[in-house]
Amino acid sequence: MNCYNCGCRLSEHDFCTGCGVDVSVYKKILKISNMYYNEGLERAGVRDLTGAIVSLRQSLKFNKNNVEARNLLGLVYFEMGEVVAALSEWVISKNLRPQKNIADDYIDMIQNNAARLDTINQTIKKYNQALVYCKQDSKDLAVIQLKKVLSLNPRFIRAHQLLALLYIDIEQWEKAKRELEKCRRIDANNTQTLRYLKEVESMLNPDEPVKGGKRKNEESVRYQSDNEIIIQPLNVKEPKNNGLSTLFNVAIGLVLGIAAMFFLVLPSAVSSEREKAQAEVREIGSQLDVKTATIDTMQQEIDSLTADKKKLEDELAAYVGPDGTIETIDSLLQAAAEYLQTGDAMATAEYLNTIAAEVNMEETSDGFKQLYDSLLAKIGPELSVTYYTSGNEAYQDGDYETAIADLVKAVNYDATNGDALFTLGNAYRRSERNAEAVAVYEKVLELFPGTERARRAQHYIDEINGD
Repeated sequence: MNCYNCGCRLSEHDFCTGCGVDVSVYKKILKISNMYYNEGLERAGVRDLTGAIVSLRQSLKFNKNNVEARNLLGLVYFEMGEVVAALSEWVISKNLRPQKNIADDYIDMIQNNAARLDTINQTIKKYNQALVYCKQDSKDLAVIQLKKVLSLNPRFIRAHQLLALLYIDIEQWEKAKRELEKCRRIDANNTQTLRYLKEVESMLNPDEPVKGGKRKNEESVRYQSDNEIIIQPLNVKEPKNNGLSTLFNVAIGLVLGIAAMFFLVLPSAVSSEREKAQAEVREIGSQLDVKTATIDTMQQEIDSLTADKKKLEDELAAYVGPDGTIETIDSLLQAAAEYLQTGDAMATAEYLNTIAAEVNMEETSDGFKQLYDSLLAKIGPELSVTYYTSGNEAYQDGDYETAIADLVKAVNYDATNGDALFTLGNAYRRSERNAEAVAVYEKVLELFPGTERARRAQHYIDEINGD
């Protein structure tokens, strides 16, 4: 026994020799816990499992760290078929004492055995299904389900009790008594079992012997056969029968037997076959549900794969189509080859103009942009002079629209071509497109400040603005 405060080993004194704290009450609590543990151990030894559970719970109320009491409580639960409750106690015990704890062996015995673990899971599911059937008033199905539970776990007391209760409800007293006797062999003093058993015995033996050994009714003898009470009168002499009456009685017995078979046995057999057919229908329905779910899952996978295939085809088309990336790169390479082989700026410009019209330069790679910009820088000044010459001639001829088109190209190819920029402003002014003319003149002021062009551009701006 160790001190709760410092963990030091306690002596016979009422105080801790390590820290000096008063441990008298603490010792009494541990002794009471151990007393209840010993009581629970004794009750478990004589198969009073219900009483053992009560004592062991009391022991744990006084000392929740009593590992031996907790392990024994788990064993008692396991013996009663309550595997989940048993595992809960053993897991708590293992957390309280991780080393040298027999609870490890108990847990491994269940968890490392896949077949046993699956049996436990099936037992719990079927027992819960039986409860559902009881709530739905499907007692026959509940009985079948409980029989399956007990075939998997014969020591499950609650299943025995529920099955006995169902037999009591349908007045099958002998079967109910058999189930309750099985419960008593597992747990001798279970209160619920004893209460059910008392009810069953009162129905099986309605006239118990009174004091002195005499029966209440001396004129008849009663005994139970399944769920029927048979009363046989006493001191009644049977009349002597002749052969004819005997044959007549035999014939009547045959007729009654056939009628009983037709009205009692046959409906029972039909009902049994109907239940089997319903069970098979439910099983087939479950299989169909599983297959339907599998088909739905596979269809979703097919749809997903089809969408991925379409996406990849679109991406491939973007690369290899007539307007794809590969085609665009090929056009750029042809432009570069044209310039390197012939030095013809106009022919190279046609390629570059086509590329600029079809491609968003922001979405291209860095290498593509660099090659495009390099070609444009090489042919830009020459193209600017060419377009300025043709644009200026059109301007002198009064064809301002043609002049504007060529001069715009000249400025685009070389922004520093001041003559082209100034002439473009004049063409806009002569075409009475004053807003565009002012914008171009302001560009002249920005790029060529202090020049004659700038002075004249300012003059034209003032003239347009009416200053």
